[in-house]
Amino acid sequence: MESTEMDVTQLEMQRPDAQRPGGARGEATGRAGAAPRVSVNTQRARQATEPRTARLATRGLHAYFGSSAVVRDISLDFLEKQVTAIIGPSGCGKSTLLRCLNRMHETLPNTSVGGEVRLDDQNIYGGGVNAIDVRRRVGMVFQRPTAFPTLSIRDNVAAGLRIATDTRRTRQEIDAIVEKALRRAALWDEVKDRLGGSALGLSGGQQQRLCIARALATSPKVLLLDEPTASLDPLSTQRVEELVYELRADMTVVIVTHNMQQAARVSDFTTFMLAGEMVEYSPTKTLFTTPGDDRTEAYITGRFG
Repeated sequence: MESTEMDVTQLEMQRPDAQRPGGARGEATGRAGAAPRVSVNTQRARQATEPRTARLATRGLHAYFGSSAVVRDISLDFLEKQVTAIIGPSGCGKSTLLRCLNRMHETLPNTSVGGEVRLDDQNIYGGGVNAIDVRRRVGMVFQRPTAFPTLSIRDNVAAGLRIATDTRRTRQEIDAIVEKALRRAALWDEVKDRLGGSALGLSGGQQQRLCIARALATSPKVLLLDEPTASLDPLSTQRVEELVYELRADMTVVIVTHNMQQAARVSDFTTFMLAGEMVEYSPTKTLFTTPGDDRTEAYITGRFG
């Protein structure tokens, strides 16, 4: 594992707070930078006894397509103002797990969910919980940019406001929300002079940041990202990663990625999934340098996946 540790250490130095004492990374991994690994069993045991600041959590989560369980018995905390990466080979259930976190899984035919997903200690699958309200509080951005082709840049950002709440807002209020969301998505300076233009006139990277701005416009508590840079060029990828890193100051972020270097750069915690199950959950640096499960080591060193 020596070569892996060296590579991850180099990646750590690319992070925005790598040189700052007491930065977000240092808080996540401890002053020595190497917090002890938390195995699945230990993690579950500690959840019952240790006070945790979890904005979002799953408890015994199962997800089904028909009678087939594609996510099995996932109990996991997503900590407030932290970035958690979900890694694993294709078909292991990463994206399905993500879609369960804001009730998007149930929008697909012949699907069902068992167990709980708790947002601020409320089970989002409980009786009387409005799925649209859940998706306002738990925003999601998909792998490919999903800009609405018939709407302007401004209206793309404001789209979520019309369906997320019954609150009536003036045009001036909506414009202020759109500007704030675009600024948070690091896109305002690039589009402020063409807000009335088509979103299709933006580059792929700009469209993806537009989708992030649309999710941010509803002031979510959690942002879910499903391989948000998979179809982007390296420069656009870097901009989205910088944005993800900055968003942790205000919210919980969960990112699914096939790119292990990306997970090492942007996340505080990483969970490794295999065949629908959670194999290991640890602080990111710990998982990549001293994994506690042979299957995790085999995956991150490229022996499968």
